[in-house]
Amino acid sequence: MRVVNAPAEISRGTPQRLSNTAERLKKKLERGVGQAIADFDMIGDGDTVMVCVSGGKDSYTLLSCLLALRERAPVDFRIVAVNLDQKQPGFPAEVLPAYFETIGVEYRIVTEDTYSIVRDKIPEGKTTCSLCSRLRRGILYRTAREIGATRIALGHHRDDILETFFLNLFFGGRTKAMPPKLVSDDGEHVVIRPLAYCTEADIARFARAMDYPIIPCNLCGSQENAQRKHVKAMLQGWASEHPGRIESIFTALANVVPSHLMDDALFDFRGLTRATEVAEGDTAFDPPDLPAATLGGIRILG
Repeated sequence: MRVVNAPAEISRGTPQRLSNTAERLKKKLERGVGQAIADFDMIGDGDTVMVCVSGGKDSYTLLSCLLALRERAPVDFRIVAVNLDQKQPGFPAEVLPAYFETIGVEYRIVTEDTYSIVRDKIPEGKTTCSLCSRLRRGILYRTAREIGATRIALGHHRDDILETFFLNLFFGGRTKAMPPKLVSDDGEHVVIRPLAYCTEADIARFARAMDYPIIPCNLCGSQENAQRKHVKAMLQGWASEHPGRIESIFTALANVVPSHLMDDALFDFRGLTRATEVAEGDTAFDPPDLPAATLGGIRILG
């Protein structure tokens, strides 16, 4: 049995002093989450936010930030932490309930054996993520209805958004990323990603500082050859060799010029005449404009 230690931020409801490093990371992440919530109007007064907690570093950090921000937010909202126990062999079912009890958050544990379904349907060695995520999504939507959630908060961060963008670009033939806010597949829920401005590196450092009881995923954690792994490595290489490139690409996702792409559903190319007003002119051969300011809280997050 795995022993669950209370994280540094709270021990049996009594706040403890964080290290200087953890305190700086906490403030930085909370600032990023607060900025994303404000920029995309993610949470309003009276909302019930279902925070999906898998036991990974991202969802622990998301829950921590939302609980901290709720204490000083100008609006009142309810937080319910939800974990889906997919019955993976060796899954330490006692860890998350103990953690939730320790920090005093309202929670629900949902048990569904999706592990057996995925293993039965997906051949050995093939990527399980697609089927697993579809099954998980349906269960979480049902749970959201049961608890009356008006928002479903997921722990995807800036790196996840960029990786999804390049996966769609390289393998899907689409200019599409992972939006910070959207309507769920069943049309009944609003899904939010409050960590949209936060980097995986900062989240990982914060999770280590907080000593969260991390639970690894046995389904996808060993699939080193998945395309997302390669895209992640590419982005990490760029971040190391070309400082600022990742920030620029992320900023570009919020600065789209439809008249200078090729999607006739977004811009009426057939109806274009000399009298048509466009956001920008014929700048194809001009030097790129690289403004100092960037989207929302991105620059301050580095």
